Order: sequence, then C-alpha cells, then structure tokens
Amino acid sequence: MTGFEIEELRFTPDSVEETRGRLPRFSNWPVVYLIEDGHDIYVGETGSADRRMRQHLKSEQKQHLKEVRIVFDERFNGSACLDLESLLIRLLGGDGKYEVLNRNEGITNQDYFQRSEYNDTFKEIFEELRGRGYFERSIPEIENSDLFKLSPFKALNTEQGIAVLDIMEGLVEDLQHPDVRTIAAIQGDPGTGKTIVGIYLMKLMRDLAVFDPTDEVEGDSMFSDLFVEGNRGLFSDLRIGLVIPQKSLRKSISKVFKKVPALSDAQVLTPYEVAEAEEDFDVIVVDEAHRLTQRGAQAHGTLTARYGEITRRLFGEDDLSINQLDWIRKRSRHTILLLDTAQSVRPMDIEPEVFERVLAETREQKRLYPLDTQMRVKGGKEYLEFARALISDDPPWKIPDLGDYEFELFDDLGAMHQRIRERDAQFGLARLVAGYAWKWRSKGKTGLHDIELDGVALDWNRSDVDWIASKTSLEEVGSIHTVQGYDLNYAGVIIGGDLRIDPETGRLVADRKNYFDRNGKIDNRTRGQTTTDEDLLRYITNVYRVLLTRGMRGTYIYVADPSLRCRIRHLLEHDS
Repeated sequence: MTGFEIEELRFTPDSVEETRGRLPRFSNWPVVYLIEDGHDIYVGETGSADRRMRQHLKSEQKQHLKEVRIVFDERFNGSACLDLESLLIRLLGGDGKYEVLNRNEGITNQDYFQRSEYNDTFKEIFEELRGRGYFERSIPEIENSDLFKLSPFKALNTEQGIAVLDIMEGLVEDLQHPDVRTIAAIQGDPGTGKTIVGIYLMKLMRDLAVFDPTDEVEGDSMFSDLFVEGNRGLFSDLRIGLVIPQKSLRKSISKVFKKVPALSDAQVLTPYEVAEAEEDFDVIVVDEAHRLTQRGAQAHGTLTARYGEITRRLFGEDDLSINQLDWIRKRSRHTILLLDTAQSVRPMDIEPEVFERVLAETREQKRLYPLDTQMRVKGGKEYLEFARALISDDPPWKIPDLGDYEFELFDDLGAMHQRIRERDAQFGLARLVAGYAWKWRSKGKTGLHDIELDGVALDWNRSDVDWIASKTSLEEVGSIHTVQGYDLNYAGVIIGGDLRIDPETGRLVADRKNYFDRNGKIDNRTRGQTTTDEDLLRYITNVYRVLLTRGMRGTYIYVADPSLRCRIRHLLEHDS
C-alpha cells in the first residue's frame, strides 16, 4: 500500500488548469489542501480539488494567497479527510507560525473505521509538512502551548456544541429586536471546557460577521445553517467583548486572539473597561464569572474609588449592593456567563447567593446550559468527584478506577519536586502549585525563600502573567491566582498549614494565621460583611479543589498537616 503524496502548485487559474490535466485524482478524489502566502493559511478538504480551487480563486478574502499544497493518499475517504483537516487547523493555530483563516465551525472529532491507523499516517504528514517549513514546533510542544489550549479551533463535544448552537440561534432571534435584553449561563465543573466555549462563541460571532458567501459551508456542520446572508448583516456591526476578571488569563487569551485574524481586534476586557466604555455592547461573554467582584476594598485603592464612581454613573446612586455583574448587564444587551461558583476563592468575589438567583433566572428562561463531560482530566468525572471529596469531611473510602491517571501522596517535598521535574522532561507542563499558606517573602528581593519544608527551599511564582510558560516556573510554586483557568499535564499540589484537621472534632478547619492571601480573608467592611471561619474554610477548600484539578495526566500531593496527611495515606493504603 503506497503512502501519501503532497502536490505543490501555484494558486493561479493557469496552475490549477495544468494540474487538472496532469493529475486525474485532482478532479475526483478526497484530499486535504493548504493555501498560503507565508503569513496566512487556509486548510480545507474536498472530493474535487479542481472545483474547490476554482471557487477559492473567486474569493476576495483569499486573493493574496499564493501557494497550494494538496495531500493525496489512495486510502483517503471523506471521514479521514475531515479528520486530517481538523487536525491541521488545530495544530497550525497552536503552532503560531501562520495566521489561520478558517472558520471554526468545521472542526470535527468523529470516530470512523480504522481511525487509529489513519492517525499514524497523519503524524507522518505533519512531519513532512514540518520539514517543508509549515510548522516550527513538534506536536507535543504545540499541544502544551497556550495558543493551542486557548485556541478557537477546537472540536466541541456534543453538550458544548448544543449550548453554542442554542445560544447562537437565540442571538439571531434576539438581535432582530433591539429592545430585548437577555442573560444566559454555561455552568460546569473544572475541566468541562467553559473557557473554550466562550472563545468559540467569540470566534463564531466574528465568523458570521465576515464570512465569504463564495465559501462552501460544511453541510454536516452543527452550525452550517447559521451561515446565511441575513445573519451576516445581523452580526457585522456588533460590539462584542470577552470579559476575563483574572489578569494572567486575560493576558494569555489576548495573545491568542492577536494570532487569529477574525479575533485580532476583538476586545478582551476587565469589568471596569466594560463599565467605562464609551458605547454599550451588544454581546458580552464573561469567562470565570465567579471571579467578578462585589462592592468592597478591591485589590488596589484606585480600583476601590473607581468602583463607587462607576456605580453612581451607571445607576444614579452609590448602592452598595451593586456588583460588577450588574455593571455588565447594564452595559450589554446580551450577557453570557461561564461560571462555577465552587471556584470562588475570595470574600470580594460575588456571593454564591447572587449567582443562584441569576441561575434561577436563566433556568426559567431556558438559557442555562450545564456542562458535565470532563475534558481536561484523564481521570474523568470520577477523579473530579474523588478530589472534591478528598478535601471535605466526608472523604472517600477508596480511590475510584482512574485508568492511567496518576495520583500519589508524597511524604517528602523534595521527592515530589523531583517527580515533577521528571514528568516535565517527559511531557512538559509539570509544575508545583500550592495554597496560599506561606508569606511571599521573596517578592521584595529579600533573599529569603517563601516555602521551606523537608530541607527544600522554594519561592512563589516570580511572574503573575503566563507564569506556567515562564523560564523559571519549574523551580517555583504557582498560586491559585496564576493557575486558575489553565491546564497542566502534571500538578504537584502542596497542601499547606492553612487547612488542617481539628484534633478535638476530627473535622477540617481553616487555620487563619497560616493563610497569607490578605485579600482572601479580609472582612468586607464596606458592606458590613464578616469573613467567618466557615467562610474561610469554604474559600480555602475551593482553592485546593481548583489546584487538584489542574493536572490532565496526574496529580501528586504533599500535605503539611500530619493528621490530614495520615487520613489521606490511610485511604490510599486501604485501597491497595
């Protein structure tokens, strides 16, 4: 059985005509092709390269492209070509050498006969294209990058796709009525792909605004019926924005958007920027909405002052009950929230009761979309439930079947750090993370270390933006504020003295004196709210549950409190 071939031709009518006469399969065979000019690239699949090239040559949006590469293989069928097309779009988007011109509605992830055998061929095709200069990095390097992980070129699972389609069909209807205001919510546990859905929605709205009518829309795409001329008019002048409360994740997504032509000028915003914008927005998508804040002392004094000014300007009075979600709803006709209230980690985060009311509102309007399928952690939902129960007063009595997922308790921090180094050398993206149970002494360049245990001295993350990819991150420890919203391959979680078992009651308690996130335990004096020990326990357990769900391939833990360590060890020994 012969292998694949890659045919090269110029993107001109004469070159297409010459190739049609020379290659019989050019007119009637399933193929995958790439059209590029050294900067932009478009990837497609077709049963007739001849017909498809003629269509593309008529497209104004592709007039600047110059070269075509067509991948032929006598084993190709329609399903294999769709799969290869999808793979190349995702890898090109994650590599970053080219700006990918494709819409994201054609990305598929469907199984078919002998798919595993085709996957081997696809890797060979990738390496051949890499050798010809189409990729700068290997597949593992690409898959570990933010460009890949936060890319809009993702294959959605069924529940994600249904949520996106329902929201988009609702927008098509609602945008025709200027006075209608709506709110929708996508709710899911860590790793269910909420951020990906938000990014996908942003790209899909932009694609609808600029799509080329001469381009075929995949007939079996879940979103193909959206690409009609009337919808292009609806979406073409929309003011849309993506709100990310956390600085690190906001910066990372902004970098990704700059590499995607349809999103290069898309607005990635803080809640303050939405509230202070010159014009209202048509659609605002809010990722990590549980990190929006309520009125109180903000991270910086200037933000605290701005908070009151914004509220007065928008609502005519300084109502202390008004929060950042209220701002956004006031400034946006259509608001889409992505949230998990179990990831709220500070007293200034909007109270869960507020989101309960919002979720009830979206449920009543049939605009609430739960996501259940675990997309990040290879241990699946079983691991997620196990990790949640592990940091509770109702611990599991055995470890569920986690398949190949690694979970291990370490008694020596140095040994866990060494395992993280080994996994990083093997897979990349293995990092130490911890609860905020140590002062950040190294921040002032004092020469002092932050975390000293078992003869090991470690410092908190030096960078608060894109820390995971920074050069020194393997030898540092990431906090909740640098890793929330991100994926790792392996996480080494240090559970510090902020969480311990009370020897008298045998129950978990928060140790206030060993919790050093100042903004994580302060009272909200502005609103007369006291952060009780019970509140603090909820924030700290939420922190650890987030940290315990960062690792896609495995999680290692080190526990400072002897009683909690003993409880977890007993669980592991009982299971063995």
